[in-house]
Amino acid sequence: MLDPRTQIVTVIGGGGFLGRYVCERLFKAGVRVRVAQRHPRAAWFLQPLAAVGQLALVKADVGRPATLERAIDGASSVIYLPGLLKGDMERVHVDGPRAAAEFAAKNGAKSFVHVSAIGASKDSPSRYGQSKARGEAAVKAAFPGATIIRPSLVFGPEDQLTNRFAAMAQLPVLPIIAPNTKFQPIYSRDAGPAIALAALEPERYAGETIELGGPEIMTMRELVTTVARLSGSERQVSDLPDMAADLLSRFGFLPGAPLNRDQWAMLQQDNVASADGGLAAFGIIPTPLEAVGRQWLSRFKEGGRFRGLHQPTEANVTRPAG
Repeated sequence: MLDPRTQIVTVIGGGGFLGRYVCERLFKAGVRVRVAQRHPRAAWFLQPLAAVGQLALVKADVGRPATLERAIDGASSVIYLPGLLKGDMERVHVDGPRAAAEFAAKNGAKSFVHVSAIGASKDSPSRYGQSKARGEAAVKAAFPGATIIRPSLVFGPEDQLTNRFAAMAQLPVLPIIAPNTKFQPIYSRDAGPAIALAALEPERYAGETIELGGPEIMTMRELVTTVARLSGSERQVSDLPDMAADLLSRFGFLPGAPLNRDQWAMLQQDNVASADGGLAAFGIIPTPLEAVGRQWLSRFKEGGRFRGLHQPTEANVTRPAG
């Protein structure tokens, strides 16, 4: 394991949704953490989680290799987190991790962890899956001992998954796209520590490709209806026919469109981890959505998390005499 007294871990994209949970585990391990991202101020929320002098925020852009090199200089480990569902995937999923892995190897880093995705394959029907596969290959070529982490859908308080479904559940009818596609959603407080441990213990995880999933395999219909229930919605759900979803995706280039062509292609394949979901390799017991979802989804209920407080009851209502 990396010596916490002397080691620096550079987390590229550490101020994002998943990054906060990766960094939280690194702070607990006692290592110094250098968070590198395009807008460092967006990661200031991490400071209360760190000890004095344990966190450094640096400006870096995956499209500007020189900034990545500065962020990686002197680091004993590097974690690459950035990903996107639309836009310049080649820059973020391939060129960025390649440059980061090259600089990590050049600087003598002991470990490199690249966060990819289940479904990464050169034969994927989506540009997303193909670009993730090219990114994995580029990282392996530059840093042969790199650890590849492939999570399924990640949920948590700040996600754009359950929160989006909960917001949609306020509609009169909740349409479900690709209702039978299967997922194995994983809690952010499980995925983040696993990624951190892969960096901290290269003697155990170097060279491995590990797929991460939660304790349950759920269809899209089951996932959406569970989120709706946890958010207090009793709206009717309705499967959207594939023909209609396909047509909808053709307008994905429009601002605010819920689905684009590449996302529709991704939904044609299940997103399920192999073996036992991967968390057992890190000694982590997976957390089901049902156990934690109400913590943040209750805010979508009428009255939010304070629903039921200070409401009149038979016991405390004062009735007029007579």
